[in-house]
Amino acid sequence: MPRARVQFISIEERTQACHVPARRMRGGRNLMSETTKSRATWSGKLAFVLSAAASAVGLGSMWRFPYLAAKYGGGTFLLMYFVFVFTIGLALLLLETSLGRKTGQSSIGAFKAFGKKYAFIGIFMSAVPFIIVPYYCVIGGWVTKYLFGYIVTAPEVLADGGNYFSGFITSGAESIIFMLIFMALTYFIVALGVNKGIEKANLIMMPALIVMAAAVAIYALTLPGAMDGLAYYLIPDFSKFSPELIISALGQTFFTLSLAMGIMVTYGSYLQKSTKLTSSVSQIAGTTFGVSLLAGLMIVPATFAALGSGDAVAQNSGPSLMFIILPQVFENLGGAATIIGVVFFVLVLFAALTSSFSLVETCTSIISDGAGWSRKRSLIVTIVYVTLMGVLVNLGYSSLSFIQPMGEGSSILDLLDFISNSVMMPIAALLTCVFVGWIIKPQTLIDEVRVSARFRLANVWSVVIKYIAPVMLVVILIAYVAQTMGLFSM
Repeated sequence: MPRARVQFISIEERTQACHVPARRMRGGRNLMSETTKSRATWSGKLAFVLSAAASAVGLGSMWRFPYLAAKYGGGTFLLMYFVFVFTIGLALLLLETSLGRKTGQSSIGAFKAFGKKYAFIGIFMSAVPFIIVPYYCVIGGWVTKYLFGYIVTAPEVLADGGNYFSGFITSGAESIIFMLIFMALTYFIVALGVNKGIEKANLIMMPALIVMAAAVAIYALTLPGAMDGLAYYLIPDFSKFSPELIISALGQTFFTLSLAMGIMVTYGSYLQKSTKLTSSVSQIAGTTFGVSLLAGLMIVPATFAALGSGDAVAQNSGPSLMFIILPQVFENLGGAATIIGVVFFVLVLFAALTSSFSLVETCTSIISDGAGWSRKRSLIVTIVYVTLMGVLVNLGYSSLSFIQPMGEGSSILDLLDFISNSVMMPIAALLTCVFVGWIIKPQTLIDEVRVSARFRLANVWSVVIKYIAPVMLVVILIAYVAQTMGLFSM
């Protein structure tokens, strides 16, 4: 008995085949036509590449990548990260963007287009940005505060070993104010639309971010002892090669490329059919890798010079590296501390904002496509939700600090981060791979890619999506859950 194959059929084709009108709104207007015709598109390939890369280049590239590189043998980790970015990462990027372009919908609509029974995959994926964006805006508020601090306060005040940071995040009102400032910047850009807002902002902020990162990296390399840090960062130390290194590099690839969050599906839905998908996703992956490399060049040599060893660098990651260790490093620069502090936190703010744009835009698009609402109405709903949830997350460090959902010392932010990054994202990506690889079949999206470009590695891509990526995603899921439960260390 031949195996049935699910075939994508557009809403227009369904309507024509059945000879009945599509679902109509009041006054006889066609809901599908209104949604499709009003959908924004990128002005060109460059706008898409920079916007997608800007989404991928977030705080994870700034504070997690340098720590992992320092922990896992510098060049050894870089090599594995490079391999994963341009294999599995590239394959998943192509999958999500081509799915979005083929259907012209955000994540829920994209899966539903192949049958209502598959909508649950899109719903599951769509939940991820709604969980991430509130706590991401909280962290964005921390970055905004430190930028403000370097402008109006002496560098030594911020470099007090963590008291300044802990005092701020537990302040309640002050931390909420800076979070709201960060949110306001995000909402303003997204409200301007895809072309006039997100696209134009990214065309300015991404090049500026790269230039500033390069400038800080060059300056960092002039510091006494920095060249030893550079050697530690770039020269492979294969004695630190381990399964933990492979899992960490794979996880970093997965998280830094904005996969399984509905972002790339949404951004892909704004693509014109003439845009070459293969070269576009290659450029996105290359830009993401390059900025991560620059982040390491900024942080590892300077921190190595200040702390004296790579092991000292490897012991600090995330908020402690960004808001406690680096201010101490900057203080050692003397008269240049303020300038370097301002430039550094401007570029980190840009990285945080560009990712925040994509998260809020994705949430807005999901609501608009799912409910059939206008973009304006959907954005208002998104703003209300993100603001209220952001306040809740913020209060988790002050008046609601008694809520410790993952054990003593944990916060609401920690719980949301674990649920979204360690559990939901790997599952969403796994479901997507199974859906494309085994249900609708890879050829469905291969045909979409070939609308605008040759796809010489189509067979290889199919193997990755059907076999390699699912196995790797299961490994990520198990490893990160085991790590959280204290059963595995990375």
